[in-house]
Parts: sequence; C-alpha cells; structure tokens
Amino acid sequence: MKALLDSLKPGENDWDLAQSIDPDRLPSHVAIIMDGNGRWARRRSLPRVAGHKAGIESVRATVETCARMGVQILTLYAFSVENWKRPRSEVDTLWRLLHIYVRKELPTLMENDIRMRAIGRLEALPPQVRHDLESTERITAHNRGMLVNLAINYGGRAELVDAVNALLEKARSSGRPSDFRVDEADISSHLYTAGMADPDLLIRTSGELRISNFLLWQIAYAELYVTPTLWPDFRRADLLQAVLEYQKRERRFGGLNLPRPAPDRHLMEAVAFPMK
Repeated sequence: MKALLDSLKPGENDWDLAQSIDPDRLPSHVAIIMDGNGRWARRRSLPRVAGHKAGIESVRATVETCARMGVQILTLYAFSVENWKRPRSEVDTLWRLLHIYVRKELPTLMENDIRMRAIGRLEALPPQVRHDLESTERITAHNRGMLVNLAINYGGRAELVDAVNALLEKARSSGRPSDFRVDEADISSHLYTAGMADPDLLIRTSGELRISNFLLWQIAYAELYVTPTLWPDFRRADLLQAVLEYQKRERRFGGLNLPRPAPDRHLMEAVAFPMK
C-alpha cells in the first residue's frame, strides 16, 4: 500500500480511498470480468471496436494499481470461448489490440518485476497471438512480482473438461484401473491455474449479474463485487471501492470464523514488489 499512497496526493479522492484500506486485509488474488466495452461504444455512437481500444487504458490502470497495492495475482477475463461467435472483423481487431498491448507493455512489466501468463485453450489461437503470449510469458517468467493472468479463449466448463481429460490420460498412461477415483486436489492440480491461490475477490463491471463461465471451480468462496461502471470507464477509484467493499465482508469459507485456507506453497514465490 505504501507504493500506492506514495503515488497519490493527499486530499485527492483516490488518496482518501487508499487511506481507508487495511493493508493487512488485502485480497491476494483479484479476478475481473471486464464487461461493457460494446455498450460504452454504443452510447457514444461509436463502433464496438472503439470500446475495446478504450478498455486498454483500464487494463493498464488496473495492473498498475494492483501492483502498487500489493495484490499477488490479477486474473483478467479477456476473451471467452464463446467470443468466437462475434463478427470476424471484431475478433481480428481484438487480436491486433492484444498484439499492440503485449508489445507495448513488456518494458513496463519487466521494469516492475511483473509476470504475465495466458490461461485457456491457447492452441486454438492464431499463430501470431500464441507467439506473442508465449514470448511474453517466457521473458517475464523470472520476475518475482505480481502475476497477471490473461484468460484468453477461456471457459470455466472447458477448463474442467480439460482437467478431467488430463486426469484420464494420466490414469491410462500409468496403467491405473478404469474405475479410478479423483478428489478435489487432483482436479485443482490440473486446472489452468494449478499452483495458484483461488481468487479472493471477483469484480464484474457493467452491472450484469452473471459469472459468464469464468473460473467456475476457483471462485467457490470468492467475494463477488458488481459495479455498474462500464469497463472502459473503470479506473483506480473503482478498484479501490471494490477492495473496500471486500474488506467489509466476513469470510467464513463455509464454517464459522475460520482462518483462510493456507495457499499453495508455490504461490508464496510470487511476492509482489511495488510499482516503480
């Protein structure tokens, strides 16, 4: 939080919000459904792609604020398995914008020790998109600050299907009997997010009250926060408001005043460093 406060001026609205946040009760993993680009553009009589372009600044502001605040993992829902149904021109524009964003933001990611990964059915992406994502993941792999997951060609149901198929293949290759059983730990270890703590806070912009097939397994005990703000208008103050609301919640994980389950030991390697 000190890095965030140092970047603000006393008396500003964002300063007051940041001052109200308890640094000892921050969500370690924040997930965001970035919704509302199309409506933002339509309200301005602009093409839908204008909303996607405007949303890039919201991504930049969110990554910066989370890193400065001390969030360990940020997962952004960028493109779902259902989004292929959109017009070809819009999908192609999304890939071009992703290419521009990844190339442009790489120096900032390196300067601030941030790692980036892509999660989803990446094999179905266009070759250039896969190359951009794989290259960025490889270059940032040794950074030790915040981890940014871009969920691309992602679907929660598809993720569970892939996890089960991976377990079946593992059982076949090891000669285990066909009636083998799995537990929750087996499934968790074969998800795209294997080794990561589950989200503490799920934010959805644009006011829609849906999960939209996002992190269905992982958000079992996440706190949900819905804001009417459309994604291109989402800025630091909106994120701080979400964190403040999160800190008002009493998290019991199905029990009574139980402490939060211990995170996977591999997560502890992802120590967040302040944004420079």
